[in-house]
Amino acid sequence: MPPSARYRPDPRYLALGDGFADVVAPARFPSHVLRHRDERWAARVGLDSLGDDEWERHFARFEPLPGNLPDPLALRYHGHQFGSYNPALGDGRGFLFAQLRDGFDGRLLDLGTKGSGATPYARGGDGRLTLKGGVREILAAELLAARGVDTCKILSVFETGERLIRGDEPSPTRSCVLVRLSHSNLRFGTFQRHAYHRDLARLGALVDYAVEHHFPAARRDDLAVTTAALVRLVACRAAATAAAWTVAGFVHGVLNTDNLNLTGESFDYGPWRFLPTYDLGFTAAYFDETGFYAFGRQPNAVLWNLGRLAEAVLPLTTRDVLEDSLGAFEPAFHAAVRRAFLDRLGLAPRGDAADDGVMDACYAFLAARRLDLDRFYFDWYGGEASAARALAGPAAAHYDHPEFMEVRRAWTAHAPAAPERLGHPYYGGAAPCSLLIDEVEALWAAIADRDDWAPLAAKLAAIREFATLHGRDPSVMDMP
Repeated sequence: MPPSARYRPDPRYLALGDGFADVVAPARFPSHVLRHRDERWAARVGLDSLGDDEWERHFARFEPLPGNLPDPLALRYHGHQFGSYNPALGDGRGFLFAQLRDGFDGRLLDLGTKGSGATPYARGGDGRLTLKGGVREILAAELLAARGVDTCKILSVFETGERLIRGDEPSPTRSCVLVRLSHSNLRFGTFQRHAYHRDLARLGALVDYAVEHHFPAARRDDLAVTTAALVRLVACRAAATAAAWTVAGFVHGVLNTDNLNLTGESFDYGPWRFLPTYDLGFTAAYFDETGFYAFGRQPNAVLWNLGRLAEAVLPLTTRDVLEDSLGAFEPAFHAAVRRAFLDRLGLAPRGDAADDGVMDACYAFLAARRLDLDRFYFDWYGGEASAARALAGPAAAHYDHPEFMEVRRAWTAHAPAAPERLGHPYYGGAAPCSLLIDEVEALWAAIADRDDWAPLAAKLAAIREFATLHGRDPSVMDMP
């Protein structure tokens, strides 16, 4: 069957003209076994009516979607990697496959790939993605969305029947190709590339594209003012994402300028981790030996990357207005952390200094006691409304401590934000919905050793139940 009436193709990237992407051919794979299909997002964008054969044709063979991009586009960009500039980057194992409108809010969405074959920017790589990598992408995106982080959505994963050699996991290992939804594939590094080549015309075209399709509120009569307004809005989006990672206890691992996009969505989940305990020095990537992108450094890393974006567009505006735009990051970050923290703890905000007092007291306690981070949020969801449950639970010894009395005093004036949720079986259960590295490895082991996908399916169902309980399931949103 063709896409449904909710499918609204809107391929806009070609209007930028040449110099922004290269037409590429997708890899041909020995087999296509569907391992993941997100029906909730397929429905939102009108692709839920596709049968199995159509889904395979479009998302494993990459035949164009109706009325969409005629060929895949490997996007051009540069980037700072661990602080060092690299002009040899670009889409090396992925491409922009299609663009369409969100059936719920009308925003432009990009369908991008990972593991779809080598491109001119593969730098000697094979352009493939391991199946384990695809599973990890699914898990990260699902739990981040459930915890309120603005993230890409993994729409489809096909196992592709190849055996890959990788140095960081047992080889040969299985392969896959994935398709993800995001609101923009424009990366900070996209602007850096054209600044590097001193191509002011293409820099201006990028600004115009970003404003037209993603940030219409930035539009001004003058390009210099428009550019500064764009950077301010991007800084606020990036601040919200950095804050959401902080409260979710998420460590991205590789926050290079090519791994941050203009619309603020988190994406590209390689060596990620969720924190077992509150530890500012925790790192996700085994190769990050100096803690360059440690958990506690992530907000500053994002701000530093924003500075590189501002440098790239400086030829279009002036330094003083860009500095003012970047100045929006810090207050936006702190406000977003406060909102996200109270939301995760299930407390209604008061809108005064007491909100910061609760957050500061909790983080001081968590840093000192090093208890299970997810257990803390689970035990004390709703604050004092959960006291009996928390003090009878397995972490009760942590709460029988003078330092914790400061926490309880701090949230005394805060009411539960959604007390009805405490009656849900989730909060009557034994453990929080977590995704620490040992569980990720166990889920993968079931697949690698026995081809058993049931544990992964059960985990995704649990995450989605958590998301629905907390109002973050896209399938329950009203469709137009």
